[in-house]
Amino acid sequence: MKRTRHGRGPWGRRQSTRRLKVQNSNGIIPLGKLPPALSQLRLSQGGPESLSDLELIELVLALAVPPATVKEIAFSLLAEFGSYARAIFAPSSELKRIEGLTEDGIVALRLVRETMVRTVRADVKDRPVLNNWEALLKYLRVLLAHEPKEKFHCLFLDSRNRLIADELMAEGTVNALMIYPREVMKRALALHATALILVHNHPSSGPKPTREDVLATQGIKDAGERIGIVIHDSIIIAGTEWYSFREDARL
Repeated sequence: MKRTRHGRGPWGRRQSTRRLKVQNSNGIIPLGKLPPALSQLRLSQGGPESLSDLELIELVLALAVPPATVKEIAFSLLAEFGSYARAIFAPSSELKRIEGLTEDGIVALRLVRETMVRTVRADVKDRPVLNNWEALLKYLRVLLAHEPKEKFHCLFLDSRNRLIADELMAEGTVNALMIYPREVMKRALALHATALILVHNHPSSGPKPTREDVLATQGIKDAGERIGIVIHDSIIIAGTEWYSFREDARL
């Protein structure tokens, strides 16, 4: 191999001799040196999956909040939300109530959530969702299973039943939600969607549809039929459980 001169690499680009560093809210951390709260954790023989919820939260917070407060904040998060998953999916407005949790800490938690959602959404994107049912349900559970309030999403599909967009159309309370069929159809037309899958969650009960769920689904179905948009399914997520109108022959 020929030697390079004047600090230039083999492709003629100037090479830097400075060590790379990571900047966070607590200062500069040289690569290869973990923050104290992180380096003190020890993986057991079981590997990363053997870490407790407390340790996982500490790992997430370690690069975002002062090391001296990591453990205390992690304890507070578990006490408030009950589990790692609920803490990760908690709304920013509720995370702000945790004493000592900085904006950087909240961003760190939200980034983990977004990473989880994007990972499972990748298995759904650009594929016919009706032929990829298990991946779709996995995505919807990650998206909605830990939400503390009811949320109504629409999956807008093209003529080949591929996902065009997943959009939050309405947000309610713990056990109530207002859905407007006209707004759903307006958005479907804007996206040139030919079919929809309706999804919402039940934070405080099982997945069995309520009378309001049935009426809302029927209202959107009727509105879609008037303009040629098909409703493939209406799915309810309740923790690890789910309900499908289509599988129950109600669509």
